[in-house]
Amino acid sequence: MARFDGTVALISGGARGMGASHARGLVAEGAEVVVGDVLDDDGRAVAEQLGDAAHYVHLDVTSEADWQGAVKAAESQFGPVNLLVNNAGIVMYGPITDMDPDDFRRVIDINLTGTFLGMHYTVPSMRRAGGGVIINISSTAGIMGYATIGAYTASKWGVRGMTKTAAMELGRDGIRVMSIHPGPIRTPMTDDLGDAVAGGQPIPRMGEPEEVTKLLLFMAADATYSTGSEWVIDGGALLGPIIDLPTE
Repeated sequence: MARFDGTVALISGGARGMGASHARGLVAEGAEVVVGDVLDDDGRAVAEQLGDAAHYVHLDVTSEADWQGAVKAAESQFGPVNLLVNNAGIVMYGPITDMDPDDFRRVIDINLTGTFLGMHYTVPSMRRAGGGVIINISSTAGIMGYATIGAYTASKWGVRGMTKTAAMELGRDGIRVMSIHPGPIRTPMTDDLGDAVAGGQPIPRMGEPEEVTKLLLFMAADATYSTGSEWVIDGGALLGPIIDLPTE
């Protein structure tokens, strides 16, 4: 019996990058997965590759109607949702003094409000399932500050805090809620950064989406006494850059 037999998962931002990796990993372990995204062609391609255990839905995470439709599609196709992965996110660059306020609001709307809406509309399905797991994808930017990505940093701190509140509210429903805090991971969102961004950290390379997926699978299936917790996967980035000091 596979670890995720009987699991119905809903993944936002599942068309590529970490979201697509999570979908592949879950299906390989026995789950049935609804892949949600606004990238319809890419999302359908992922679902088609995964076969009958996957289904694609158009999901703009800022849309209440889309979230309601995604949950309804999951229940119709596979049954009540018992694993939600709030993965969709964007980043926009610019100092606080220069960033367009509309761009700031857009990042918050997708990264933070989208995560709220995902939990808001999926929890009733989880209660019907008898419990479940919610994994919110935050970032190392949800633990420390980064210059020029103030909106992204604010949104990911918000995801971190909201995760803890949800864990307190939902634990007695049999629903665990946790956050993952990736460092530099090789995805389409980080294409412009290059490997140099990870050069000064203890593991001097970018992470791969599949490495985050392995952590997510453990959290969902095996970390059964963990809720409200932060799981960091960053190659040691939060430790700070390595400084070569004299040995004598």
